[in-house]
This record gives sequence, structure tokens and C-alpha cells, in this order.
Amino acid sequence: MIAVIGLLIGVVAGILVQPTVPVQLQPYLPIAVIAALDALFGGLRAHLDGVFDDKVFAVSFLSNILVAGLIVFLGDQLGVGPELTTAVVVVLGIRIFSNAASIRRHLFKA
Repeated sequence: MIAVIGLLIGVVAGILVQPTVPVQLQPYLPIAVIAALDALFGGLRAHLDGVFDDKVFAVSFLSNILVAGLIVFLGDQLGVGPELTTAVVVVLGIRIFSNAASIRRHLFKA
């Protein structure tokens, strides 16, 4: 519940403050959002399965964002940024849809 409240506070603060993202970090923002969504869907799945742990969720949330950003950063440094960005999006997208399917099966028994 604390995570949901924190998420809502963050969304409202973002809407009210309207922060600007530095140009150097703009390529990493979509990857960070996708990594965060992966952690959120994984947390929801774990909650529905009855195995949710807030410490695991917090570490997963932060590490997903950092690792995904680091992979894209290294790709940019090596000159293969778009390819590694695509790979990160595909892997995290598969995980998101897998968790969404599990959530759907749990909620609708189908």
C-alpha cells in the first residue's frame, strides 16, 4: 500500500511541478519507465500470488531501472545504442506481458 501511495504522490508531484529532463538523459527515460513498469507488474503478480515482499519489490524496482539504463548507456558508448535499447525493450516487454497474462489468469480464472 505504501508503494501505491508513493506512486500516486509522485505522479501528482510530476504533474504539478512539470520537471524538465536534461537532454543527455532523455534517451534513458523511456527505458527507465519500461523497467519501472516491469517491476510494478511483477509486484502486482507477486501480491496476487501471495508472495509479495516490499524489500524485494524496492530492490527489484531500483535495480531494474539502473541495469536497463546501464545497458543502454554502455550501448551508446560502444556505438550500438539503438540495438541494445531495442533488446532491453523486447526483454522487458516480454516480462511485462508475461506478468500481465499471469495477473489476468489470476483475476479472471482464464
